[in-house]
Amino acid sequence: MFCLAAAPLLALAPMVAGRGFSPAFLSQYKGMPYHDGRYQDGAQKVPGRVLCAYYDLGGEGVAYHDADAQNHGSGELNPADGSYLNEFRIHEGVDTSYTKFERAPDRIDDNAFEKVVPPRDLLYVGWTEPGEWFNITVEAERAGSYRADLLYTSNRGGTIAIDVNGKDATGPLRIATTYDGADPVAWRQWHHWNLAAKLFTVPLTKGRNVLTVHILTDGNMNLAYFDFVAAR
Repeated sequence: MFCLAAAPLLALAPMVAGRGFSPAFLSQYKGMPYHDGRYQDGAQKVPGRVLCAYYDLGGEGVAYHDADAQNHGSGELNPADGSYLNEFRIHEGVDTSYTKFERAPDRIDDNAFEKVVPPRDLLYVGWTEPGEWFNITVEAERAGSYRADLLYTSNRGGTIAIDVNGKDATGPLRIATTYDGADPVAWRQWHHWNLAAKLFTVPLTKGRNVLTVHILTDGNMNLAYFDFVAAR
């Protein structure tokens, strides 16, 4: 259920991005780069790998919007057993999980139907639904255009969009399905990892930028990371 009416104006801004939001977005934004006891490197660096699961701190309506308040990965699919991966961001609404290898009887993220084999124990955002979004603060080495690949799964395809500092920077981006009818294990359709190479190019200013990842259509995508390089 979406409950937007009570949210403050700034919290709603990423959902209607430029979509025409104020250029004062950065000065007004209340989210903060993710950190915890294990990750303390501050804003993720561009060029470089930007993990979706390290979306900003700030909570619902500021750092993200999710369809419900339950993390359907940490503490639900992955039992709350005190381990870092199983309890990662367990009390936040964005759904997170991680890649699992060598699990019997059916391999999960190291199966024979992968397009790309992901890193082991890679955290990712999943259970996505249209209308959801999350913010990631990044630090760009220099001003310029940056191109990004996306590591993902999508059992029926979908559409996302990227905002930069509160303004639409890409328009709708079609994500190809990773469905493979040859896989006899139905739930594994969510675990056929693929790389969307050169998915988009965005302009960044030197230093701090806030990326907003919007789920536009279909959902049911797992989003692991964006690899950013300077565009030529």
